[in-house]
Amino acid sequence: MTQRIESVQNPRLKRTIRLRERKHRRAERRFLIDGLREIERADAAGVRFTEIFFDERLSSDRDVAATTAIERIVQNQPRAERLELAANAMDKLCFGDRNEGIVVAAELPETRLEEIRLPEGPAVVVVLDQVEKPGNLGAVCRSADAAGAVAVFGTGSGADFYHANAIRASLGTIFSLATAEAEAADLGDWLIQQGFRIVVARVEGASEFVRYRFAERTAIVLGSEADGVEAYWKQERFDAVRLPMLGIADSLNVSTTAAVLLYEALRQRSV
Repeated sequence: MTQRIESVQNPRLKRTIRLRERKHRRAERRFLIDGLREIERADAAGVRFTEIFFDERLSSDRDVAATTAIERIVQNQPRAERLELAANAMDKLCFGDRNEGIVVAAELPETRLEEIRLPEGPAVVVVLDQVEKPGNLGAVCRSADAAGAVAVFGTGSGADFYHANAIRASLGTIFSLATAEAEAADLGDWLIQQGFRIVVARVEGASEFVRYRFAERTAIVLGSEADGVEAYWKQERFDAVRLPMLGIADSLNVSTTAAVLLYEALRQRSV
């Protein structure tokens, strides 16, 4: 059975819109996903939807492929409640100026380090330390997925994997990766226990990244452009590499640095 929401003042709609804010996502253990591609990838990854919101104008949409995809999502998520929204209500729910006729609310994963199972043998993971911009986080996830990394972790303040901008910037690839937030020391110890060699990207790194031998199990640590990494990751027991900077710029966007290092690790594993 499909319910209908007519007004932008509808209490349920207002409560759902509040999931755009992190404090409400944490309180309700739910988050929102916009965009058909992102929703499809979340569905394929086994994310459990609680509500599926449709635009009333969807019935007149002649995009057969999109309609078929949405029907498939509904079939795959039988426990999700279906709600049809009037045009103005749907426009209010959508993030930014994007309206593809569907938005879903989903259960917020709560993954602890001890619950994560990484593959045996060669593997690369990424650690984002104090990276607060969701767009950067999402872009790193996109590169991590493309280059074959298996996980992205967040340490310090700011990492928010389920922010709308993070999901959008990742093009939904964020759902293909293991993700978790943790304290730096806890994560570092856990990675070492898992057999990972830790390498930190730092402007004062001992060697250029192309000279570094990315081990079979490597954790690449990246900090914010403004502050770099916190003191924990500057310990001598961790390796440090730098990217050459030949112009007047003294840093690269964190997502660019991530892509360079991830593809160098992939190149080395492929030769």
